[in-house]
Amino acid sequence: MSARATTAQAAAPQAGAPRGAASRGAAASAAVPNAEATGRRVEEVLDRLARRDDREASAAAEELVRVLMDFYGAGLARIMHLLGGGTDDGGPRSALLGDDLVTSLLVLHDLHPEDTAARIGRALDSVRRQHPAEVAEFDADTGTLRLRSGDSGGCGCPSTSRQAQQAVEAAVSCFAPEVTSMQWEAAGERPEPALLQISRRPPTAATAS
Repeated sequence: MSARATTAQAAAPQAGAPRGAASRGAAASAAVPNAEATGRRVEEVLDRLARRDDREASAAAEELVRVLMDFYGAGLARIMHLLGGGTDDGGPRSALLGDDLVTSLLVLHDLHPEDTAARIGRALDSVRRQHPAEVAEFDADTGTLRLRSGDSGGCGCPSTSRQAQQAVEAAVSCFAPEVTSMQWEAAGERPEPALLQISRRPPTAATAS
């Protein structure tokens, strides 16, 4: 199915939908993009590109629309699956916020209700069973996250450690894309405490005499 057909199908009214549904929510959704209007706008843009006789640009635009439709379609399907299936004690909200695909959509549109620290925690929780790690420090100004690797029970070889780090970094990127760089420190590594200077006790009055 082409991007044009997909867009038209998404914009078309669904059979069986209550006729009064749109009118009842018209006032509340005045600022919300309309599916039909959005579909027409996409078609107009694709038509303008086609009239330029630039087949490469037109094909790229249609591919872009198709990729975005697939992405949002997968996100909506995931939402419906989580809402319809069994959820944990936190209810459907917890299940939705704990899903990396749903989270990426919410963060993309600045709709996620949790702050960066909470989402980093969710990312680490999602991979902790196989790849334990904990936050050493997060600098919100620079977007730098320092992570401390845990003991996953593996062989400890460099390739295994790097694979574990890549899995953690991928999870963090999904849940908290505002993290721009990640640094690692070894398990048990801590900033060294300041050394205390110990000197001999000054002589007492009796000793001095």
